[in-house]
Amino acid sequence: MPTTLAATSDPTLPLSERLAAAAAAFRAIPPLAFTGRIAAVTGLAVEVEGVTAFLSVGDRLVATARDGRAVTLEVIGFRSGRAQAMALGDLAGLGPGMPARIGGEARFAVSHAWLGRVIDPLGNPLDGKGPLPPGRAPRPVRAAPPPATARARLGPRLPLGVRALDLFTGCRQGQRLGLFAGSGVGKSTLLAMLARQAACDVAVIALVGERGREVREFIEDDLGEAGLARSVVVVATSDAAPLLRREAAHAAMAVAEHFRDEGLNVLLMMDSVTRFCLAAREIGLSAGEPPATRGYPPSVFAELPRLLERAGPGLEGRGGAITGLFTVLVEGEDHDEPVADAVRGILDGHVVLERRIAEAGRFPAVNVLRSLSRAAAGILSAEEKSLLARARRLLALHAEMADMVRLGAYRPGTDPEVDEAVRLAPRIEALLAQDKDAADTPEAAFAALAAILDTDVT
Repeated sequence: MPTTLAATSDPTLPLSERLAAAAAAFRAIPPLAFTGRIAAVTGLAVEVEGVTAFLSVGDRLVATARDGRAVTLEVIGFRSGRAQAMALGDLAGLGPGMPARIGGEARFAVSHAWLGRVIDPLGNPLDGKGPLPPGRAPRPVRAAPPPATARARLGPRLPLGVRALDLFTGCRQGQRLGLFAGSGVGKSTLLAMLARQAACDVAVIALVGERGREVREFIEDDLGEAGLARSVVVVATSDAAPLLRREAAHAAMAVAEHFRDEGLNVLLMMDSVTRFCLAAREIGLSAGEPPATRGYPPSVFAELPRLLERAGPGLEGRGGAITGLFTVLVEGEDHDEPVADAVRGILDGHVVLERRIAEAGRFPAVNVLRSLSRAAAGILSAEEKSLLARARRLLALHAEMADMVRLGAYRPGTDPEVDEAVRLAPRIEALLAQDKDAADTPEAAFAALAAILDTDVT
């Protein structure tokens, strides 16, 4: 088929061939390259002039450092006729007068060949296994959530393989849960259990601001070969630039959206939303925003729902859903701090990991009395609801009377309900304990709980 520009005006050719030749000719035209200059570098912010009219917030620029190294920048705002940008890498070698050309929008082409791979937020491999095979078409890293009125409803029960969660915070396909805990309480271990054992087609794991030392330990020891084989891990360690740490969350969401659009059930796990917000805070303050709530600028709490709402069911009739589990690092065990409060209001439930339970040796250290799944009512039978209500009542009563029992201030036989709680609550607690390599089903968990509650009932 002729593909030259002259073929587009050849009347002897069919119209379809002329249109194809025209399209090929247009694709062969090299794109225009607009190049500006760096005007100033202040802290983390880079001011670029000369190309402001061709830019918008979120666009990329590629600056050339003094040693010839390419440094990717992202536009975060505009001020006094100049574009305010931040680097996705090291600012060393950048200075006034150096060129910065427009690089377009952040996009990458996801494919099923990415399963089992560890990548950075820009879509580059980090595992030494060679280049990533590209998918059919690039997709934007940033995307709007599906329209609320066109989304499918939550799906059936999603077995998580962790008894404490399957019993007391039942999860549905497309639901979003928050894991709230302080540091060192077992969040990463719990995420690894879910990645290996949850009944999903694909797991996408975002390690945002993670300690560099712990990345290999998590992938090799906690996740293991079986977990990694059906996972894509997106990593931006704590020493990465703020833009790169923020981008890790959006990149993981874009990977999950690709598999969701393929009709698969995706489990997206993000550790942690708090570090995403800390990176967004650094960016907002560098752009000149005023600190508002405990040092967080307003843009953080505007960007948070835009990220979290991308998870959930896909469009009605398309199949596929993103079930999201987002960890929140609770600073100073304060569950009402701004990020925790905002996330709890957006998500469909919360799981609280408590240091006191971890110190007592019970893992996962889930406080089932403080945890809640807002969507569990849609998957529980009447018998299961009754069973859980009774178990919660016994656990709550045991927690209330624990000090009196321990001090000997309560005499057995005084209150039949307290006696029952003292007998059965430790057995329920023992049921909630689970080795990280052990898997269970919701059916087996409910059967075990029913056996405990049917025993010793007076």
